[in-house]
Amino acid sequence: MNRLAAFALGVLASCAPVPDAPPSRAVTLMNTLPPMKAFTTNAVTPATRPNAEMAQDFLDLSFRMESGRTIPVMSRFEGPITVRTSGTVTASLERDLQALLGRLRDEARIDISRTDASQASITVEAVPQAELQRAVPRAACFVVPRITSWDEFLLTRHTSQVDWTTLRTRERAVIFVPADAAPQEIRDCLHEELAQALGPLNDLYRLPDSVFNDDNIHTVLTGFDMLVLRAFYAPELSSGMTRAEVANRLPALLARLNPGGQRAGAPVLADTSRDWITAMETALTAGSTPGRRRQAAARAIQLGEAFGWQDTRAGFALYANGRLQVGHNSAAALASFNAAEAVYRASPITAVHTAHIAVQKAAFALAAGDAQSTIEIVEEAIPVAKRHQNAALLATLMMFKAEALTMTGDTVAAEALRLDSLGWARYGFGSDLNVQARLAEIAALRPF
Repeated sequence: MNRLAAFALGVLASCAPVPDAPPSRAVTLMNTLPPMKAFTTNAVTPATRPNAEMAQDFLDLSFRMESGRTIPVMSRFEGPITVRTSGTVTASLERDLQALLGRLRDEARIDISRTDASQASITVEAVPQAELQRAVPRAACFVVPRITSWDEFLLTRHTSQVDWTTLRTRERAVIFVPADAAPQEIRDCLHEELAQALGPLNDLYRLPDSVFNDDNIHTVLTGFDMLVLRAFYAPELSSGMTRAEVANRLPALLARLNPGGQRAGAPVLADTSRDWITAMETALTAGSTPGRRRQAAARAIQLGEAFGWQDTRAGFALYANGRLQVGHNSAAALASFNAAEAVYRASPITAVHTAHIAVQKAAFALAAGDAQSTIEIVEEAIPVAKRHQNAALLATLMMFKAEALTMTGDTVAAEALRLDSLGWARYGFGSDLNVQARLAEIAALRPF
């Protein structure tokens, strides 16, 4: 129901500077950055898992809150849905919102449209990031029912008026996004929060192919997400239905919407324990000491092993542990990244997860002066990042390759690639200062 700010900034967007290899040269930065780039096409992979598995996911997403509280009945908007914007709205926000609404109409078959009217079903309000953080410190963005503005939220945030579990039908909701964040962060917020304003209210760590997962690996709505939303608004379902009533209709509904999913598959993954979630939350968020966060990540790994997990949750705990070991124990960090990669490579569904590991491994290879390994690592990941429309990840990978090419002496190709990366970086990281900082961070890893 909210995108975790500390995790998005502290884990996914960061490289792994290796303290054992300090830079030995000055970093040359570009004074003028090229125009911002943006994704213009959607190459979305359809849902690939068996319908029986996805039916269980649908129920757990739709009838539980992230806190574990039960949602007694399904609620959704009934009839055409309108969306308006307010606050400090940027051109990229409007462009990304229009693209998202188009996808929701085409892929999820939802009757949803943009409006300039003063009232709408859903309001997207852009609020200064500092103000958002003061009100809800751990959230980069979030969605609230029954109200339409930030002022209303401040008045009602501790009342039952904004309690999702009391809804039987959705009529109004407001999404708060950071007005001054990077364009990609705002877009990611739009995708996750609009999906939850419309449909499921829970996140499940076990999902490998969805934005409905607090690991924040997927940044835009996936084929699985669109199938869930299409089912949520199918005529077979309606507001006020209980879990049992929805469960009774789901098999035939999913068979109609996703005939390719009518096959046997692996057993449905066990639910995620609250102890594991608590350990991961401690590991991922600021406020605890570095040592306590590392202990929490180790605890999550141990719990996953005890449960026999070999899915994305195992990989995620290892990935988080690796990030927390960087700067503390480089050997342990690299071992954790390698173990996470092994988990992620076991399934084609987690290719983008593997691409995130590539950033970490490229940092180690570049700092060790291994140009060829750096190039090989990032070349595999670059098309994956582009396919998943993650500009921050894409730009970072391209910057690594540019530095490695410089090490080989191919400075012409390096400069061309570095320049190409900056347009994506402006979308992914926002301000020129942030772009230059990422460029400098990666360049500083190169030992010569």
